[in-house]
Amino acid sequence: MSDRLVGKRIFVTGAAQGIGLAVTQECLKQGAKLFVVDRDGELLRETVERLDADKGMLEYAEADISDASAIAAAMAQASEAIGPVNALINNAGINVFSAPLETTDEEWQRCFDVNLKGAWNCCKAVLPGMISAGGGAILNIASTHSFTIIPHTFPYPLAKHALLGLTKSLALEYAAAGVRVNALAPGYVETQKNIDYWNSFADPEKARAETLALHPGKRIATTTEIAKAAVFMISDECPFMNAACLVVDGGLSVLQHAV
Repeated sequence: MSDRLVGKRIFVTGAAQGIGLAVTQECLKQGAKLFVVDRDGELLRETVERLDADKGMLEYAEADISDASAIAAAMAQASEAIGPVNALINNAGINVFSAPLETTDEEWQRCFDVNLKGAWNCCKAVLPGMISAGGGAILNIASTHSFTIIPHTFPYPLAKHALLGLTKSLALEYAAAGVRVNALAPGYVETQKNIDYWNSFADPEKARAETLALHPGKRIATTTEIAKAAVFMISDECPFMNAACLVVDGGLSVLQHAV
């Protein structure tokens, strides 16, 4: 175990699988205490039991980030369990991809409730304590959809664009209070969400190969690679990084802009 995050008490959302799980694992390796939430309570419980094994470094609660009262309660529980939260990683999100005129009101609402309002619910719950303590760090897991538009992915990129706006706005509002607010924008990552997306095609292996071929390095990121970037941004190794968005996509967005 390293000590890069010793003294950090981190609240992580969407921690039961994918990037959130990898972030939780990496933060534990770096000496942090964590309180994690996910709407899949059973999967989260199994994850915590497997990772922590009664070491007392990882606590959890089932919660849907779109429910502000549930997140406020979870944040209060976190403060009791691991101490006042001084770092937040807003990871939970959902894919909602459609053509604009085919998007239902329910799809629109759920997309923004989770991908934008959910992140704000967590920020709103943690900020008062950070301000009182004289500082903290918030990291919003955004996406390359935050600054690019791909047809038929509506309204997901709208919510991710707005998440960057939330990041920058809060960063400027609370910089003087010692709170850093940044974003991390992954590109394609080997997660179950992407596997499910490829499996939606008649030839999943072909769909996956086409995705890999888009990238300069002919591969996509692992969840651990994204998690390591998150550890850096939530650590004290970049104390003057604020209102920034770190892109971790293997160069894909640069390549796309160049053609």
